[in-house]
Amino acid sequence: MKPGIHPAYGPVVFRDRAANYAFLTRSTVTSDKTIEWEDGNTYPVVDVEVSHVSHPFYTGTARVLDTAGRVERFERRYGRRGAN
Repeated sequence: MKPGIHPAYGPVVFRDRAANYAFLTRSTVTSDKTIEWEDGNTYPVVDVEVSHVSHPFYTGTARVLDTAGRVERFERRYGRRGAN
């Protein structure tokens, strides 16, 4: 890799405000805000709206749409394509 063209890669805390949850990982994202982590060190913090803790897919609250029923209702209402 060419030196000097890649962003700095280091520890960053991502904080999910909706779920009041934070996790420490490594990233190239930067932030002016900092937070003191559990290990006593200070890291940049990035606030996110959704994480794996608050996303409906991962929490099991995702709604499953009845696509088959919608297709059948559409065909009843407007007919099948190519029908005489």
